[in-house]
Amino acid sequence: MSFLIQAGCPAVQTCASAADMADAVGEMYSSDAEDAILVWNLVPVRLSYRYDLAALLDDLVPLLEEIQRPEFSAAEVFWGADTFSAEWQMVREDDSLRIRARWHSTLGNYESLLAERGDAVVPTRTFVAEWAKVLKRIVSDIEVKAVELEDADIFLRAKALLAAPELTGPEPTGPAPRGPGSSGSVVIR
Repeated sequence: MSFLIQAGCPAVQTCASAADMADAVGEMYSSDAEDAILVWNLVPVRLSYRYDLAALLDDLVPLLEEIQRPEFSAAEVFWGADTFSAEWQMVREDDSLRIRARWHSTLGNYESLLAERGDAVVPTRTFVAEWAKVLKRIVSDIEVKAVELEDADIFLRAKALLAAPELTGPEPTGPAPRGPGSSGSVVIR
């Protein structure tokens, strides 16, 4: 498979309250917690929960909502974490996404190897389901630790994504699911 994610099982620290979901993630997971692993055309890329995933959340959730919309055709997203920095151009091709990436920074300095491996082509449903593994881990940990969020918008949107039948039920047979509009630094065409 050209794209998959292993969410792992990072140890969780106590966090009574946080400004938002990203802030909670930055506080709940220590810098030595188990990382998530994104596999891009057979190249494993570590994603730190504390640093990388905390920085990606505000763009990730709107992106996942948007790519599931029937009218979605293309998007650009800039992942701007220190140890996971990349620009992804995503284009719908039938029921799949073609992701063309420009890699700037990864843990382990795999940028040139990732560039050599080329585009990732992944069914849209699979792309969403792979990221849902990470979101499920984070949402569950926030709920278990009863973290109070001052701004729960992204958290509630992540929960809505996870509750969607296409992630919890049988394979869909109809058109692509609809999701709320997007915001953030994702550029939709």
